[in-house]
Amino acid sequence: MSTHYHGTKEEISALDCFIKLLRAADSVNNATMSQIQANGLTESQFGILEALLHLGSLNQNQLAQKILKSGGNITLVIDNLLKHGLINKEKRKDDRRCYWISLSDKGADLINKLLPIHVKLITERLAVLSPEEQIQLSFLCKKLGKGRSD
Repeated sequence: MSTHYHGTKEEISALDCFIKLLRAADSVNNATMSQIQANGLTESQFGILEALLHLGSLNQNQLAQKILKSGGNITLVIDNLLKHGLINKEKRKDDRRCYWISLSDKGADLINKLLPIHVKLITERLAVLSPEEQIQLSFLCKKLGKGRSD
């Protein structure tokens, strides 16, 4: 369904595009989130485990930036991952200002099990687009995210 807003052609076009963008993102995200939640994780917890798998040990601020969450939210997510033994949290002797977070063996096993399934689900959902369309969509999303045309 497109917008029911009565405005200029430019406004109606922008709102219609925005609605379709959100619905498409929600559709793909919902398909992948059910698998993540079935394994007892939230989207933020999965994001942290995935970031640690690919980037190694990070501090809380770096994790917040990587998964686009606030520092306060990250603290709660980290505490919950610690409770389940999925991560390790330590202060380093050379930098006592922040905690460094790394995957535990249990966390590494879980994310290594879940990530291929997650990637498969995303690949299946995006298969309605040709490889060229996927590249074009990636380019357009990056352009939109930056808010400029370069």
